[in-house]
Amino acid sequence: MDPLMHWLIVIAVGGVAGWLAANFMKSTDSLLINIILGIVGSIVANFLFGLLGISLGGGWIGLLISGFIGACLLIWLARQLRKA
Repeated sequence: MDPLMHWLIVIAVGGVAGWLAANFMKSTDSLLINIILGIVGSIVANFLFGLLGISLGGGWIGLLISGFIGACLLIWLARQLRKA
């Protein structure tokens, strides 16, 4: 797969992952913030999993799982930073 196409899919699936993670984490942030957290979380998690040699599959399901995990972590981190 073309690297540009791969990252575009990561961004698109990351938006969905952000929405799913916001519902799972019961986030009170706006939908736009949650989608952005999902996209960033997807990119970060995809990169970190690649560095660690962890493969969740090459398809969109693997990207969705990594994005969901990354978005949950970023939502949690944002909550912790707001408390401080």
